[in-house]
Amino acid sequence: MRPSSMRIISMMLLLVAITSNNIKQALSFVVRTQMTTTASPTTRLQSSVLDPNAAPVETKGERQLPKIIQGGMGVRISSWKLAREVSKRGELGVISGTAMDVVFVRTLQDGDPEGHFRRALATFPNQQMVERALDKYFIPEGKAANKPYRSLPLWTIKPPRHLEEAAILGNYCEVWLAKHNDDGSPTGGVIGINRLTKVALPTIHSLYGAMLGGVDYVVMGAGIPAKIPGVLDALAEGKDCSLPIDVSGASSEEDEAYAMDFSPRNFWKGSGTSDVARTPLERPLFLPIVSSTTLAQSLLKRSNGSGPTRGIDGFVIELHTAGGHNAPPRGFHFEPEQAKGLNELGEPMYGEKDMVDIEAFGKVAKGLPFWFAGSYGKKEKLCEVLEGGGNGIQVGTLFALADESGMDSKVKQEILAEIATGHELKVFTDPAASPTGFPFKVLDVEGIPTLADKEVYDARPRVCNLGYLRQPYLQDNGEVGYRCASEPVNDFIAKGGDAKSTVGRKCLCNALCADAGFPQVRLVTNKETGEKDVFTEPSLITTGDDVNLCKELIRQEEDGTWHYTAGDVVDYLLSEWELKSSIAKQIEAESVEAVHI
Repeated sequence: MRPSSMRIISMMLLLVAITSNNIKQALSFVVRTQMTTTASPTTRLQSSVLDPNAAPVETKGERQLPKIIQGGMGVRISSWKLAREVSKRGELGVISGTAMDVVFVRTLQDGDPEGHFRRALATFPNQQMVERALDKYFIPEGKAANKPYRSLPLWTIKPPRHLEEAAILGNYCEVWLAKHNDDGSPTGGVIGINRLTKVALPTIHSLYGAMLGGVDYVVMGAGIPAKIPGVLDALAEGKDCSLPIDVSGASSEEDEAYAMDFSPRNFWKGSGTSDVARTPLERPLFLPIVSSTTLAQSLLKRSNGSGPTRGIDGFVIELHTAGGHNAPPRGFHFEPEQAKGLNELGEPMYGEKDMVDIEAFGKVAKGLPFWFAGSYGKKEKLCEVLEGGGNGIQVGTLFALADESGMDSKVKQEILAEIATGHELKVFTDPAASPTGFPFKVLDVEGIPTLADKEVYDARPRVCNLGYLRQPYLQDNGEVGYRCASEPVNDFIAKGGDAKSTVGRKCLCNALCADAGFPQVRLVTNKETGEKDVFTEPSLITTGDDVNLCKELIRQEEDGTWHYTAGDVVDYLLSEWELKSSIAKQIEAESVEAVHI
């Protein structure tokens, strides 16, 4: 917009403000945009909404609050490339911390294209650990497409050493790459990591690797992460820590005995770099993802971190239209043989009790910053939250389809082409897909064979060979076992599981790895011929309900490909707020001038 046009608009708004006695209201808008929010006992986060394109500037004890949090999605959909681009725009770029150990070893087996992981590994404080990983998993030319990836062992309460190392190295690399330019220089951007509370066993190791890489935020949902603040406090000081693990069948007294323990001192002992454990790490800010004011209040009372807010530094409020796992409706429990609580499409029914009011949440947040998510990926929604007292929005789906995301390029092109050419894609809230029991968003795209297709689902031989969503349970002999409702039905039943719980369950672990271009390949017996066939794990695409919104961002290149960038998303989301902020500043200046006249 030309300066002359802006001045005309400003004068018109000023006239309206004067005639309607709204100068005070206009000025209060400007003041709100410059407010400073206390985010933790030791760190003040300062918002800079009047300079929306400014890169985050660290001053002593201060950080800028982002207005946009790029959501942490799937397995490697929120890649370091995506997070880096968002952070370089002054917003919060977030990597997905889910299954980063698998992403790490599979990237090495693919030859580490462009050498990014090896570039990050060269900066890790223990090169013996790096050499062990490279010797075990790195294939210079990359494995053949029809050959399986070499697998890691599944996580248990007592994981083997090389699994711990893979998790720490993988998360370190992803964060380090997100925080550095290709030449190794720091970007100055702010980076977060997203973790799922339900994926509890690798959590401490993932967080420790991310903290070694310099992660600034931890964003965590899909459960109640009340014990994470204490873990972050301990890791920052190099102290031993533990995370309680829910074991099905254990009594409340027994349940307290089951925990994932980690000692930085013991981990580095004998490695030749024991000083790493004694070096304090910056404690990242913690933003739990909640779906209600009740859960936020509970976390503020029950969390085990230090300080008046118990180690909580803000909240992300995620509504049920967001992609991935959703919180179930109030009082909802899925029964496969019943349609209770489901709509005519078979989706869980949400109501007014499942919504959260912006101003109401602000009253229970104890002055902490908060961001809204779930169909908030619209420019007007950012204004709505900021004007209602919040600090911004978390956006996933728009970023998931951007150039820099980790989604398989062929899958991404199919989705973008469908939307760009006028097809209205539908998102189904599947009450059965996830073995966690949480509803899960599924996008069905014609031309992409996924587990959303009944034929693909029925043809897939069940297997549980990644195990992130396995439920620990107490066996008759007192030992802890592990089962998953998506594993072979007979195996699940043999472990004491209910056959009804297996109906419609999908292997999210394998499917989400396939979404990011890391599908496992295995040999399965052909029932007709008895021969061994090569089977490639299919994907299962998840997005938010507003996936079609990206249509106005998509453009076509000369070669026929469709695309848009993370920068395009940021520009779109900020556009209306920038205009309002600019007008407000003009009104302030014109009102001062009018008073002097």
